[in-house]
Amino acid sequence: MQQEQFLNVLDRDEAERRFRAALDLRPLEPEDTALSAARGRVLAEDVVAPLDVPGFDRANVDGFAVRSSDTFGATETQPRLLRLNAEVLATGITPQQSIAPETATAIATGAMVPRGADAVVMIEYTDAADGKLVVRRPVAPGANITFAGADIGSGETVLRRGDVLTSRETGVLAALGFAVIPVVRRPRVAILSTGDEIVPPGAAMRPGLVYDSNATVLADAVREQGGEPVVLGIVPDEASALRAALRIALDCDVALLSGGTSKGPGDVSYRALGELGPPGILAHGVALKPGKPLCLAALHSPGKQRPVPVAVLPGFPTSAIFTFHEFIAPVIRRLAGRPEPAAAVVRARLPMRINSERGRTEYVLVNLVTMEGAAVPYTAYPLGKGSGSVTTFSKADGFLVIPRQREYLEAGDEVSVQLISEELAPADLVVIGSHCVGLDFLLGRLQERGFRTKFLAVGSSGGLLAVKRGECDVAGMHLFDPQTGTYNQSFLNEEQLLVPGYGRLQGIVFRRGDRRFEGKTIDEAVAAALADRDCVLVNRNRGSGTRVLLDQLLGGAQPAGFLTEARSHNAVAVAVSQGRADWGVAIEMVARGANLGFLPLQQERYDFVLPRARSERPAVRAFRDLVREPATRAHLVALGFDA
Repeated sequence: MQQEQFLNVLDRDEAERRFRAALDLRPLEPEDTALSAARGRVLAEDVVAPLDVPGFDRANVDGFAVRSSDTFGATETQPRLLRLNAEVLATGITPQQSIAPETATAIATGAMVPRGADAVVMIEYTDAADGKLVVRRPVAPGANITFAGADIGSGETVLRRGDVLTSRETGVLAALGFAVIPVVRRPRVAILSTGDEIVPPGAAMRPGLVYDSNATVLADAVREQGGEPVVLGIVPDEASALRAALRIALDCDVALLSGGTSKGPGDVSYRALGELGPPGILAHGVALKPGKPLCLAALHSPGKQRPVPVAVLPGFPTSAIFTFHEFIAPVIRRLAGRPEPAAAVVRARLPMRINSERGRTEYVLVNLVTMEGAAVPYTAYPLGKGSGSVTTFSKADGFLVIPRQREYLEAGDEVSVQLISEELAPADLVVIGSHCVGLDFLLGRLQERGFRTKFLAVGSSGGLLAVKRGECDVAGMHLFDPQTGTYNQSFLNEEQLLVPGYGRLQGIVFRRGDRRFEGKTIDEAVAAALADRDCVLVNRNRGSGTRVLLDQLLGGAQPAGFLTEARSHNAVAVAVSQGRADWGVAIEMVARGANLGFLPLQQERYDFVLPRARSERPAVRAFRDLVREPATRAHLVALGFDA
């Protein structure tokens, strides 16, 4: 038989374009899996927290629950003296007694903090005897306490569709009580080795034969991409046997043949594929070295809704694995819902000072954001939720080490960041600023479109500074300018661009039936709250737009709870719902979701600001387009925003 020649060798990109155009590369349908088997799988749905983590204010050390103001000024020579309550709080016990001024209650690590306490003083800095407690060191508000919902707030989106589950994410799911998880079904990938000269490992060897190494290499590579290999063995160079094997292979989601792709007299794989179209063979011969004989096809199989991608890979192992990673691995990842892979140690610059403690080596978990055009390519934002946090490790890109001889790292210092996983990649879109559930929705939809996103909640002011320093692509903000009576625009200069977002209603949230707020006007409610010394406020973090609004509302007053700062609207609602606080300011939809009372305060604009220099980056353009789409606006309206 005369050998056929490659008469239509395609450019690599054209071959890939034809192959992809004939395929349906949406992730496969979801299936449920047990949490114990979820590691390595891909989430099929966003995970919204059904409860708060922790579910109560929790002591981080053994010591005494106190009002921090009662410890101010305490020293070794001039300690503060408090009355010791009879109650002793161990883990699993609900406190029965509030912390009154100048009193304290003994508490164990992990125990529930009683009402009235805003700090825990460590036992090492106290002496207790005869119903008295001697405090020799002051504590700040919030010291040694993890507040309810500080790690995860009920209603927060904690993991997103498309996230690959590692031990970090499964720990989050376990902390939230999930036993069964919706994941993307793993694509089943058939692997056929062809050739009369191929024998399986372990078989007797004789001259002219070779062991089949490709099947093993390809099966492991399929697993690495999120697929499930189905090894169908070795098929001889005989047309009828190959056709029968192909019919079995086409029951899978992807079919790989190894060998038989050259146009020689004994290479029958491409001939068998040519009999099975349409679409059939899309490329046979690609301008690659190695890998020129590659054959790509798409074939319909009875009972399947989408064509099956088929590749006849060159028989030489190097060519086979090279062409697999170039053309097939991305297809498997797309079907499996997995993101593109990436990064070990990178250089980064700190945007803020990090304090440490001389004498111990400290590992600081960080998020990395890309600095375009800078000599140091990343900025490393520390994640500071504390050792009791479930989510911090799951959200970190890597960690840096503060040597035991150092007491701090200064803002602007250059550091080495060790990546947690080589699969972590810089995000396509970095958003820093004020948190909003509307932003959660937008980032989730953007991730569905193939863009990896990262969000850091630092408040509106912090987000604006990050934009001006070039540390992010987008900032969410709602800063009110009392001089102009407008939101956001007046804070920008010519180097920033405003992308209009949506309106949302801020107001006072409270537990329904509370007579200090129910049916009152804003002025009446604030007056009643300030007049009642037992009416506890939950404040917002400094730098947030809501904190600016609250400060204006209070007019300089500092009611009970003023020093307690919540990091999000959801955290405010949690504090009020649980009775740790009696009122706060949050957006209407969060109040409604928590079944709290709501007194409208101010309609505000939540907009997006971005550096003009980054406005044409693909991910930024995609974000701008998404915000403008009618379907997006309609969904935001359905969520309760003014879009």
